[in-house]
Amino acid sequence: MIGIILALISGALMSVQGVFNTEVTKNTSIWVSTGWVQLSAFIVCIFAWFFTGRESITGLAQTQPRYMLLGGVIGAFITYTVIKSMGTLGPAKAVMIIVISQLLVAYIIEVFGIFGVDKVEFEWKKLLGMALAIAGVVIFKWD
Repeated sequence: MIGIILALISGALMSVQGVFNTEVTKNTSIWVSTGWVQLSAFIVCIFAWFFTGRESITGLAQTQPRYMLLGGVIGAFITYTVIKSMGTLGPAKAVMIIVISQLLVAYIIEVFGIFGVDKVEFEWKKLLGMALAIAGVVIFKWD
């Protein structure tokens, strides 16, 4: 149950953050806004680290495979693409397409066991669910 609650909070926060970042971009630029997001997140992480246990930073050097350390780089491009998509499509349409993309890619990662994730069996009903979600976006976007 806690996982569902956290996922709901995460989705809500991503939507609000996307709107905030898009508005900041109107007064600055896409990379200034993205940089601010990453810098402010870094500052929050430092404070959280000081108050929650101070695990060793040296563990980063032990991370294998090394490409797993690219999360921050990916995060910068996530921020960029969210800002641009919300600016062109509006928050609701952009988030619906973003969520479907996340779901599709996550399912592909699970089915093929990419990045060391435990493999799951392909299920047609999940593909049908994806098709229904895509149909929902088409209906929602239909002017």
